[in-house]
Amino acid sequence: MRGFPADEFDGRPVIGICNTFSELTPCNAHLRDLAEHVKRGVWEAGGLPLEFPVTSLGETNIRPTAMILRNLASIDVEESIRCNPIDGVVLLVGCDKTTPALLMGAASCDVPAIVVSGGPMLRGTFRGRDIGSGTDVWRLSEEVRAGKLSMADLATAESGMNRSAGSCNTMGTASTMACLVEALGVALPGNGATPAVDSRRGVLAHLAGRRIVDLVKEDVRLSRILIKPAFENAIRLTAAIGGSTNAVVHLIAIAGRIGVDLNLDDWDRLGRSIPTLVNLMPSGQFLMEDFAYAGGLQAVVRQLLEARLLDGDLLTVNGKSIKENAGSAEVFNADVIRPVTAPLTANGGIAVLRGNLAPNGAVLKPSAATAELMQHTGRAVVFDSIDDFHARVDDPTLEIDASSIMVLRNCGPCGYPGMAEVGNMPLPAKLLARGVRDMVRISDARMSGTAYGTVVLHVAPEAAVGGPLALVQQGDQIVLDVAGRRLELLVDPGELERRRQAWRAPPSSRQGYQALYVKHVLQADRGCDFDFLVGCRGASIPAESH
Repeated sequence: MRGFPADEFDGRPVIGICNTFSELTPCNAHLRDLAEHVKRGVWEAGGLPLEFPVTSLGETNIRPTAMILRNLASIDVEESIRCNPIDGVVLLVGCDKTTPALLMGAASCDVPAIVVSGGPMLRGTFRGRDIGSGTDVWRLSEEVRAGKLSMADLATAESGMNRSAGSCNTMGTASTMACLVEALGVALPGNGATPAVDSRRGVLAHLAGRRIVDLVKEDVRLSRILIKPAFENAIRLTAAIGGSTNAVVHLIAIAGRIGVDLNLDDWDRLGRSIPTLVNLMPSGQFLMEDFAYAGGLQAVVRQLLEARLLDGDLLTVNGKSIKENAGSAEVFNADVIRPVTAPLTANGGIAVLRGNLAPNGAVLKPSAATAELMQHTGRAVVFDSIDDFHARVDDPTLEIDASSIMVLRNCGPCGYPGMAEVGNMPLPAKLLARGVRDMVRISDARMSGTAYGTVVLHVAPEAAVGGPLALVQQGDQIVLDVAGRRLELLVDPGELERRRQAWRAPPSSRQGYQALYVKHVLQADRGCDFDFLVGCRGASIPAESH
């Protein structure tokens, strides 16, 4: 086969290199080269590396959102592992949905696995200052809409913002998930922050190739590493790094595949008192390249260990404990990685809100929000869909002011479908022109991890399935109380019941995969996985299926 001598298959572990390379996914376009580094490591350790492609998900191009394909990609991974003679896998990931998708698929099979991320791109530059991918897109595009920046200048900024291979250079979802797989123990130290074009990224891939062979020989399966305390560490580290709200749905989904019970209450309980130490956009000032040079994730881990905020005894894929891996880590720039005693935000965890508007929960990222708006009561300005929003947001006659609360509905898992990253609604042009730069926004959608603002997301249940968000009317008063973890619609219960009786589900003409998705996707508080995929099934094919 392919010129291999017959004895190559005698006793050598077969290592699948699961590659999300695609020229349609710019963040993953360099993974073909990274795979060669993995292969060299596998050969050196006595394994047989066999690379195979799986669905590549890039948030830059896929519409309406790559999220709608995350579960499909996980099926691709799971069945590729299950139906082939693969002893262990290296998961090559990049743009944000590829990380959870590949780990979900591998977890369903419970095989030995290591994640290797493609790494973040180099920092961007524009007019002599650093700019961040995603984060500055939102900021500069609003400057264009406010009439303060030209489209030509925006194009120039964009070209300087994306100047190397790699995923977003801010603490968006791709960087968050790259850090969290390191935090979970399923990636080698350095995976989270090392730039894509840094030669050390190739070294990390090479070492992962060596190590996966050992994991197979030692029979260290994902279930040995992906245990509840590992997920608890990851939740705490999400707070410490100012990680993306998307981590909530992804970690819950990954945990579900390996059989670990993880829920929104865990997120609020574990992250609430954790300080945000990493001063990166969108919460702070710096970029992923700066984070790598300042000491990376292991420097953050060591600080939290010293503050007794993490479990350091957990196993990781390199055979060492969390504590051993972080033992020699140092902070080389205290502006980028703040000390626990002087954090960027004292309580940086993802806030989980509940109330009559979100009985099953909603989330908000305090480190990226405006402090003055986190206790706010305002009049609802309601948009029934993203098309309705685009049609009316810049209408000069729209009745809205800075104290209003913008509500966007029918953009959740079933409503869009796929729960697109539209929750951070652009502000009305007339308010931008007056200098307004943040307002309370509430949605059943997601937002990019690179985005910022006082934005309530993942409202569950969503409007499209009859959640309370569907009952909000123009002018209703809404209370946001982040400290009290409360999201309330100030409408009499009897009136809400009358509205509920009058509500009708939006018409749907979904076909093909989208119809399957809407029928089986779980709500945001349960990770947006398919109901028939939750649970660990193991790697073996039943004998009767042969």
